[in-house]
Amino acid sequence: MAETLDTTVVIPAFNEADGIVATVQGLKTQGFAEILVIDDGSTDETAVRAEGAGARVVRHPYNKGNGAAVKTGILAASSRVVLLMDADTQHDPTEASKLVGPIGAYDMVIGARTLADQTMLRAAGNAIFRALASWLTGRPIPDLTSGYRAAKREALVDVLHLLPNGFSYPTTSCLALLKSGQSVLFVPITARVRVGSSKIRPLQDGFRFILIIFKIVTLYAPLRVFAPIACLAMGTGVVYGIWNVLNFDKIPMGAALLIQLGVVVFLFGLISEQIASLQDRR
Repeated sequence: MAETLDTTVVIPAFNEADGIVATVQGLKTQGFAEILVIDDGSTDETAVRAEGAGARVVRHPYNKGNGAAVKTGILAASSRVVLLMDADTQHDPTEASKLVGPIGAYDMVIGARTLADQTMLRAAGNAIFRALASWLTGRPIPDLTSGYRAAKREALVDVLHLLPNGFSYPTTSCLALLKSGQSVLFVPITARVRVGSSKIRPLQDGFRFILIIFKIVTLYAPLRVFAPIACLAMGTGVVYGIWNVLNFDKIPMGAALLIQLGVVVFLFGLISEQIASLQDRR
């Protein structure tokens, strides 16, 4: 079991001067080995206030993205356990031990928010992402996009090349660890009202989340994506062909093409599965 004394807290921050002091001060009382704020090219006093509150600050010369800041923090962390959290006071520092404690038995522990802690629009979007990810991974996922999580540093370094520079690193890291056979635990947390306005763009980032879900699943288990498409195409072609034979005594070209499409997609899936297996062995 991990302890806060062996944990580096990584806080990506972009123009979070209003909330960073309270966040760092709340963490100081928990006895963490290191509090590391990654100032992602802020144009306000985020870095100055974070340093004044007692955090170590690493600065990006310009805004690279939330995920890029997280990657910088993971590489700069000096402890074997990394706790990731936001700088906007949404995440309660007193709940950090719930996430850090199980590390050792688990490779990653994610703080799962309740529906009451989310706006109606965000809750609806997250429900779609959770349902899709749960079906594709074969594992119930209570919260796919929570940024409050602890993990073994080595586990995060292993998937660092997969993490995007934008706001999708929680989705990517969760799916990558699940599909690579790592142990992931979800524990309930309470999300507080954030300071300032959210920088997430619902439409653009929501579409990006869906693409990332398919990207990670096809990377580790391609047949979870290819097999349903192949079955749908072949099944539709067979039903369409039988209906035409019964009614018109012929098999239409459309039915034959659908069956061929299903076979080709299934074969692509098999090839992709073999490539994924080779990657796992490496």
